[in-house]
Amino acid sequence: NVAGDGGGGQGNHLPGAYATATRRAFGSRYRSNPLAQEKTGEFWVNDRMLGTHTRADFEHCDVGLFLGKNPWFSHSIPRARVVLREISKDPNRTLIVVDPRRTRSAELADIHLQVLPGRDAWLLSAILAILIQEKLVDERFVAEHTTGFDAIVSTFSKVSVAQYCEYAGVPEEQVRRAALAVGRAKCFASFEDLGVQMNHHSTVCSYLHKLLWSLTGNIGKPGAHYIASPIQALADGRYKRDSPVTGSRIIGGMIPCNVLADEMLLDHPKRFRALIVEATNPAHSLAESRRFREACRSLDTMVVIDVAMTETAREADYVLPASTQYEKAEATFFNFEFPGNCFHLRAPILDAPEGDGACPLPEAEIHARLVEASGALDEAPLDALSMAAAKGLDTYGQAFVAHVAFNPKWMGLAPVILYRTLGPSLPKGLEVSAVLWGLVLGAATRIPKSLARAGFTGSPMEAANKLFRAMLEQPSGVVFAVDEWEDVLGRLNTADGKIQLHLADLLDVVKGLNEGPEAGDPEYPFILCAGERRSFTANTILRDPHWRRSDSEGAMRISPGDAEKYRLKSGDAIRLTTENGSAVVHVEVSDMMRE
Repeated sequence: NVAGDGGGGQGNHLPGAYATATRRAFGSRYRSNPLAQEKTGEFWVNDRMLGTHTRADFEHCDVGLFLGKNPWFSHSIPRARVVLREISKDPNRTLIVVDPRRTRSAELADIHLQVLPGRDAWLLSAILAILIQEKLVDERFVAEHTTGFDAIVSTFSKVSVAQYCEYAGVPEEQVRRAALAVGRAKCFASFEDLGVQMNHHSTVCSYLHKLLWSLTGNIGKPGAHYIASPIQALADGRYKRDSPVTGSRIIGGMIPCNVLADEMLLDHPKRFRALIVEATNPAHSLAESRRFREACRSLDTMVVIDVAMTETAREADYVLPASTQYEKAEATFFNFEFPGNCFHLRAPILDAPEGDGACPLPEAEIHARLVEASGALDEAPLDALSMAAAKGLDTYGQAFVAHVAFNPKWMGLAPVILYRTLGPSLPKGLEVSAVLWGLVLGAATRIPKSLARAGFTGSPMEAANKLFRAMLEQPSGVVFAVDEWEDVLGRLNTADGKIQLHLADLLDVVKGLNEGPEAGDPEYPFILCAGERRSFTANTILRDPHWRRSDSEGAMRISPGDAEKYRLKSGDAIRLTTENGSAVVHVEVSDMMRE
């Protein structure tokens, strides 16, 4: 059994499309991805409640909420720092930040709900209870556009707001102030991120968050939530099957990252025996990294495709060096703007280094060679498609439909077929963008009205060719879709076209919160919150430590009260021990931390 992990790095998404062809060529049915460590809980809730994904318009909201997110550093909304300042300075607007730390974003907030780490579910439940009990729900919207409201009322009308605020570690007065701001807002925008999505009750928090803006009718109007028109959805939230060894739920086609080691190590006839890792570093980033490295060593074959000799690459049998993002055309599929949605194909700005057999290659070339070596393309109609490409996109489109589009065997290998046949006809340096043509054709079929408003009219093939040419010719990007607010609610993709408020299994977990948080282990009295974004946080792509112009040690921050209790001062080296490991870290005493 062959598994894949990763595929496309940060702002480096085209390789993810090519990786699908390699997995198909080698008969791989299973994959994972960092999204399976971060986002699949939200994806699953989105699919069941909405049948789609939403974002929010912070530019025009009068109340903005960031839940487990510090957009001053992590961005994810257009003009993040400008928008944060604008909301903060406007006396008629309210900025709410939920975070255990007093981050830069929290410093700008009108209301900082400094929740105890891992207690967000009680905080969100308290806010929802106030909305229900104080009758701050948009009853007209709920009646017209939702189902299951009675079960929500029954649950949250029984919540003790005072008790839940105590569990959350946030003063009740602050929570009520935030709830009233949300309930009385003309337009409310909110954003949840990794602070809750990689934490206790992560999936339940996603559910509670979506109830927050659903009950207040904050979708389908300026300053609220919307459903965008992306070129390509990064993942869906459907649950179709379980993983072969541990029986873990696979959401959006992705095995949960932290069971990968067991899927390789456990004595089972279907355990993974080969792994292809691309543009991710699980030996560094997953829980129990020592066990993951042990699992890597148990494999028959392990291949890593990356731009650096990462911790994971050091465990591999084969390392295939990839060109950096400066040396090839690249793009991102984080296209969530509204009403005008943008796509930017970035041209290479440097030539890749040359060498005698060990020179890096674009991932598209690596995957094409792997697929060719597998024999999967031996009978593919490559010559006919290449001849069509030489005559232009219109002729190529007709040939692709005739030879590939209705053949399941070739469609599974379409990214590499496009690269080998259409790629050579594209401008120099943009060959790897060939896969975009297929994705654009899919978008032209899926969202034709949005493309037409942006000027890409005609049949799906005609619109796709116009848009693809624009992507190649406009180096600063192109607005590929234009949407209208009145269309948003029509994009709900549930069976009845309404928001499903009552998800019984998750609501049962919410009811169980009444029992309070579990008691902590006295052997481990602290809570470690890792993964914080800082000004110069190095990642697995930029690995030169000199790039980190401040906080070079990656200091562990601790509150002044805890520091005084243990007689610590900034700069001290201490040993940090968890149930799974131990390391020496340096301390920074900081009043951004709560005890």
